[in-house]
Amino acid sequence: MSSPANDPRQPAAARPYKPSPVAPQDLPIDYSGFIAVIFGVFGAMFRYKICSWLAIIFSAQSLANMRNMENDLKQISMAMMFGIMGLMTNYLGVGPRASKKT
Repeated sequence: MSSPANDPRQPAAARPYKPSPVAPQDLPIDYSGFIAVIFGVFGAMFRYKICSWLAIIFSAQSLANMRNMENDLKQISMAMMFGIMGLMTNYLGVGPRASKKT
């Protein structure tokens, strides 16, 4: 082991890390928000329950990891509305009607 007298580090020169500011258009793509929108559209259009539930889950994940308030909130709210609309049509919508035989 080296003695403290031979230590080359300089504690007086240490500065705390400050991340450089990043413009909103330079942020990486929010893949969970994009996947939430895709699943929400599939769940609402094709009446897939699993897609609607996945849209809700991915939109909650995207909400938890939101970086840009303005753009991400629009995308998350759209995905959440598609997911809720898909669940409403699946669980409360009109199902296939039985044909009446006379």
